Amino acid sequence: MASTSLRTRLVACLLNVSEARRKDLVETVAKAALYDTAGKSNVLLQREGTTVLNIFNDHDYNRSVITIVSSIDSIKEAVLSACEKACGLFDMRTHSGVHPCMGAVDLIPIYPLGEEVGVEDCAKEARAVAQGLTERVQGTSAFLFGWADSPLQRGLAQRRKEMGWFKKTTDLQAIRPDMGPLPQKRFGLTGVGASPYVMNCNVTIDTQDIAIGRSIATAIRESTPGGLPGVQVLALPHEGAVEIACNVESVKATPRNHMTAGEPWPSFSIGGQPYCHAPASLITATVSELAGRHGVGTKGTALVGFTPHECRGLAEFALTQGIAEFWKEQRRIRM
Repeated sequence: MASTSLRTRLVACLLNVSEARRKDLVETVAKAALYDTAGKSNVLLQREGTTVLNIFNDHDYNRSVITIVSSIDSIKEAVLSACEKACGLFDMRTHSGVHPCMGAVDLIPIYPLGEEVGVEDCAKEARAVAQGLTERVQGTSAFLFGWADSPLQRGLAQRRKEMGWFKKTTDLQAIRPDMGPLPQKRFGLTGVGASPYVMNCNVTIDTQDIAIGRSIATAIRESTPGGLPGVQVLALPHEGAVEIACNVESVKATPRNHMTAGEPWPSFSIGGQPYCHAPASLITATVSELAGRHGVGTKGTALVGFTPHECRGLAEFALTQGIAEFWKEQRRIRM
């Protein structure tokens, strides 16, 4: 059984890779975060204090999210090992999928899981990961976001817009990455950053009319007056319907400032600063109400991974029990 020390100073990386249709290869990437090859014998040694809680594969998006948790002292090597493996297996020149993406390793966000680690600590590790990736895999490039983007601390949505991530076709030669050379077609461009936890919540509406989806996305987006705080949204075609794909950022606030049906929003603190996030139930109800105005129902809600509390709790359990490949027991949460 793992020691208690392995359950402190925990951080999570929700590694986004541009592949989902070859699940065996995605699992190979996940295992690279967990095991190190020892010497000429190629014996796999388990990386201490590291677990992969979940692998979320989406066939239409051709995108997977691998939830890696470890102590902050171990996260860099775990993530870089996974990224090296992904860059060797995935090629953006042959990638297809309806979800926007720019890199074989598309996104590397690092989040603190509790009071023991600050966002600034995660930002330091994120910058080290970005530098390590561009040094270890020649031809890779990275941009920084969130707390890792010092001193501006520009958010992910802003940085993606600046890099052309939302465009169907992007001129890679026009991009100036923060680290590495001009982006190459094989590897593309990787976003690396740090922030308080960001939850991913996707609600599927029962229509193929993308215009309805976009109107709902606009209505609930944080930047819209009356929108949901911390919520960034895309509407995408998905499995014969439309998915309202939400990044749910944690916002600085006490729970009593944000209530839903008389209940405070889920909350946590980092360095004494309280944060909370919009609950999946609120996002689902809001999307359902807006879709209903168009005569459209909802088909379901999926969390890509976990809430902050779930992530911390499951990580502590997995590490206490010494379960590295926890995703084999815990796949996806569907409401």
